[in-house]
Amino acid sequence: MEHSEEAQLEDFYRIKQLPPYVFQEVNKLKAQLRSDGADIIDFGFGNPDLPTPPHVINKLIETVQKPRTTGYSVSKGILGLRQACARYYKRRFDVDLSPEEEIIATIGSKEGFANLAQAITGPGDVIYAPDPSYPLHAYGFIIAGAKIQGIAAITADEYLAGIKAALAKADKPPLAIVVCFPSNPTGQIADLDFYREIVAIAKQHDIIVLSDLAYSEIYFTDVPPSIFQVEGAKDVAVETISLSKTYSMAGWRMGFAVGSKRLIHALARVKSYLDYGAFTPIQVAACAALDGPQDCIDDARNIYRKRRDVLVETFADAGWEINCPDASMFAWANLPAGFEDMGSLEFSKQLMKGASVAVSPGVGFGAHGEGYVRIALVENEQRIRQAARNVRKFIAQSK
Repeated sequence: MEHSEEAQLEDFYRIKQLPPYVFQEVNKLKAQLRSDGADIIDFGFGNPDLPTPPHVINKLIETVQKPRTTGYSVSKGILGLRQACARYYKRRFDVDLSPEEEIIATIGSKEGFANLAQAITGPGDVIYAPDPSYPLHAYGFIIAGAKIQGIAAITADEYLAGIKAALAKADKPPLAIVVCFPSNPTGQIADLDFYREIVAIAKQHDIIVLSDLAYSEIYFTDVPPSIFQVEGAKDVAVETISLSKTYSMAGWRMGFAVGSKRLIHALARVKSYLDYGAFTPIQVAACAALDGPQDCIDDARNIYRKRRDVLVETFADAGWEINCPDASMFAWANLPAGFEDMGSLEFSKQLMKGASVAVSPGVGFGAHGEGYVRIALVENEQRIRQAARNVRKFIAQSK
């Protein structure tokens, strides 16, 4: 986009409310280097490289060839898919959900989250959001007209303490609190005690809780819980989940919002004006994913675990100590020793130029992300080892 076009965008009210999209600079440089012939080892974009399970693909092919499956669907999702989601929650969390009133299928969890923000937000509403966190957790509400109060959230305990401190100082409580564990980008997990306190705070102050559980199945230590394992959470909370990472179905755009009947009905009302739901054969294939063999989840988890271990070990040997994430498909890494003053955006650009390794600058996930980068586990072990060799040379040459 030419500079004049970027300036023209600033004429639009909602565009002016958005903070600068720092990833744009990194992506532009990546495209330029690749056009010049560079082999960029790309840890920047969390796009799963593992194949979608064959039985899911086969169900899509079977369904799309049937008459009457390629027309309009329904915005809340076909009943069979909502029933499959209910079975997943019962199997995985021992939580009972009503497919009719407590589940809505979304076009990826991102769409569900953004449209829920539109449904519940009024001008001037305040939202507590983790910082650092997935950008949509703030941007979705900013677009809807809310004010974001970012609260430091490198760990769940830090975030909980920050919420309590913010409430103690506030004239009135926020409309909603966003939680995201396992965290994108930090890879941290929250336990049930965390959710118990969040639910208690929400009930005490009449606050909505929006829980993003997109990485529920990619974990390496403790098994991540759902907020609905806490008694009474349905009174105040909605949770979004996604098939994108669990079944390597990112481009299929399939997810769910579940929980509070009032909030699910609000989301359904907004969606009814905006879309006809996901393509029906994709929804049927999603049923096959949820109800079919689940060994694919274990296989994917083991692959991510091995990649995590290779990354941590080889990068440490190269001179870059990286904390070992408990969950998710990301490592959240401090800038290497000697590069701390560079800032995460400039470091990310220099690393790409000097080592042909792309990462995401931490500042793109919030002010508290400065000093970190996010490394996605989306390259195979051989490529990770090559990246480590490149990083070793880059660090040595920079001294």
